[in-house]
Amino acid sequence: MSLSLNRTIDNLKSLMASMKDVVFPLYSDAGEADAVAMIRRSLSEVTSVDIADAFLPRIPEIKRLLEADVKAIAHNDPAVKSEQEIVYCYPAVTAMLYYRTAHELLLMGVPIIPRMLTEYAHNATGIDIHPGATIGEGFAIDHGTGVVIGETSIIGKNVTLYQGVTLGAKSFSYTPDGRPVNKPRHPILEDGVTVYSNASILGRVTIGEGSIIGGNVWLTHSVPPGSRVLQGRVEEHFSDGAGI
Repeated sequence: MSLSLNRTIDNLKSLMASMKDVVFPLYSDAGEADAVAMIRRSLSEVTSVDIADAFLPRIPEIKRLLEADVKAIAHNDPAVKSEQEIVYCYPAVTAMLYYRTAHELLLMGVPIIPRMLTEYAHNATGIDIHPGATIGEGFAIDHGTGVVIGETSIIGKNVTLYQGVTLGAKSFSYTPDGRPVNKPRHPILEDGVTVYSNASILGRVTIGEGSIIGGNVWLTHSVPPGSRVLQGRVEEHFSDGAGI
């Protein structure tokens, strides 16, 4: 369905406000039935009724994942006083709400709208997550400003990123006519990885389960599970997941 840009933006704002109401009902004045109806109406306007109806059964899983994300943030941040504080105040929650909604729409084959959603979140939070990235449950972003997660990134469960982290591509391939080839080119972070501030992990490399990547690291090669990497070198292996 073709709408003006302004009407599309208005509908997407209504969609995401209602998604927040459904995902975090304890902190909403809206009833669930009314919020779900608004999601269906807003999404129908920018896609189609069929897509909106197919999206609704996916909402419980989005809700489950975001609840796990909030708990992960609480687990990783001693400054947190309550989950309500996280929902109200932490930019990572907004970024992940938009990302997880956009990711489902992308999987459904919806064009443009997923990118619009994540770019709105990028503008609002400083956290840039491509809707094509795959991110497991219990994902925590601390502070968040300047985080970039590329399209083909794969992130496992219970991963934590700090501000300024980039999961990017190292290089591109091109077709004979000079167009970049869209193929897997971003990192894979296995379960339990922690990446500290301003680290850049580039290319289709694998960061093994439970590894810790230190701040300001420039990393373009894979590391085995249980690694601790400082300034791009594997300094130590450990088995208990202890921090730096």
